[in-house]
Amino acid sequence: MEQTASWLQRVGALLVDWIASTLVVMLLIGAGGWSENQFAGLYTMGVFILESTVLTALVGGSFGKLALRLRVVRFDRSGRPVSLLMALVRSVMVCLVIPPLVFRPDGRGLHDMVAGTSTVLLRDVINGVGSRG
Repeated sequence: MEQTASWLQRVGALLVDWIASTLVVMLLIGAGGWSENQFAGLYTMGVFILESTVLTALVGGSFGKLALRLRVVRFDRSGRPVSLLMALVRSVMVCLVIPPLVFRPDGRGLHDMVAGTSTVLLRDVINGVGSRG
């Protein structure tokens, strides 16, 4: 059976995403603008939601997840990609912080349960571990 990625791997991916999103905002408004703008954190969150949503729907994971060789898959293992709407719901829920901290024994957080997804290792996806017929 396919196991979910560890919390350490997920936190690492989120850290990579947040740093990348912060750098994008700094490129757009400048380092000085980023440090002085009271909305810079919201801009960073907006970039994170956008990149996480689009990349999850298109290639199966945010920039951080791709970099750490994790993938977001549909829990039903249908092989279909995560829909753009469910990827958006999932990304927004991650930004609410509490949903990822509320989780099932199988490691799926509330954001995954609501979106019908699971975060797994790329090697399991490639090897087809746990896929349903």
